Amino acid sequence: MLNLESKILNSLPLMEHFYTIQGEGFYQGSAAYFIRLGGCEVRCVWCDVKDSWDAEAYPKVEINEIVAKAQASGSRIVVVTGGEPTMHNLSILTNELKQAGLRTHIETSGAYPITGQWDWVCFSPKKFRPPQASVPEIADELKVVIFHKSDFAWAEDFAKQVKQGCELFLQPEWSKEKEILPLIIEYVKKYPQWKISLQVHKYMDIP
Repeated sequence: MLNLESKILNSLPLMEHFYTIQGEGFYQGSAAYFIRLGGCEVRCVWCDVKDSWDAEAYPKVEINEIVAKAQASGSRIVVVTGGEPTMHNLSILTNELKQAGLRTHIETSGAYPITGQWDWVCFSPKKFRPPQASVPEIADELKVVIFHKSDFAWAEDFAKQVKQGCELFLQPEWSKEKEILPLIIEYVKKYPQWKISLQVHKYMDIP
């Protein structure tokens, strides 16, 4: 029984893992190994990975196996994403990734408290589930997806909550990019503390 419990604690629902180019935010253009975990209760209507929502749909993979594949990729950066990765306790995963000499990055809506040791926290709040109050203050990057012009004011609310030096990004929701991007361009010209994030991996047709 103890061995079974230990195996459960040392495993995570792995939807997919792949070595690619980070397409968004501060590390855009950098090679990165992605670990996408299953499970999400935020459930944005415009989510482009809705298949990730059900954690039970994916096999529980032992953390040492996940880390071994990340290390074998040759990537310096490992990005843990989802779904919503903070649904899971990520302490063991980040400990082992760091022991393997890898940088730990996370992409989260902040819907749950963040566990683990992170070199970079990308906080991307969503209106569909309010973020935890503890998350903005530890964010290295605030990346707000703009779906409607009212989202600019919402983004500014979070910009007031993050720590000094946090990178600020506005990113158009992909299906409305032609409509929203011109608004973001004008907004960033007016408020240059913000930068534009584009999903360049979609332009390059890579995962």
